[in-house]
Amino acid sequence: MPSGRLALIMGPSGSGKSTLLNVLGLLEDADDGDVWYGGERVTGLSRRGRSRARGRYVGFVFQSFLLLPSLTALENVVLAARYVGRNAPAARRRALELLAELGVADRRDHYPAQLSGGEQQRVAFCRAILNDPPLLLADEPTGNLDDVNGRVILDALRARARAGAAVIVVTHRADARQDASAVFRMHNGILEQEECP
Repeated sequence: MPSGRLALIMGPSGSGKSTLLNVLGLLEDADDGDVWYGGERVTGLSRRGRSRARGRYVGFVFQSFLLLPSLTALENVVLAARYVGRNAPAARRRALELLAELGVADRRDHYPAQLSGGEQQRVAFCRAILNDPPLLLADEPTGNLDDVNGRVILDALRARARAGAAVIVVTHRADARQDASAVFRMHNGILEQEECP
């Protein structure tokens, strides 16, 4: 998918949407075919190679947040920098900027259990974009959120696309179609493009 685009993948539960994202994000192996990031074939890389490629190319926003409970919000965000060997003070400064942009800077020293679902997802979003990945994958990022927090995350995803990232979002939300560059529907593992909204 070209950079600067927002693509939605919609479809019933069990149709393969999350599996597709996991394959694109190198969390699962494909049954067939290859995954390329830019000019680099990443299919078949070692576990360490896949981790490096993910850290360099991919940000992943999960429905269930997946924050480490023993780390504060700030520490969870900065954790992403370790995968790419980024300078720790610079990563901390950028993490604080992102937490401020998403309205949770005042929660930086709180642990996930002390955060609401909306706050946890905002922190998880900051972690996903800390390294400014060219590809951002979001698997039902608003599924556990109320409408207000859901709109915050959708707006943040749109902003990443406007900033030049390729953004792929699995969602059931009809309002996510606003500003989408492409909408795909998945059924029984088959992905088909719908007419652009």
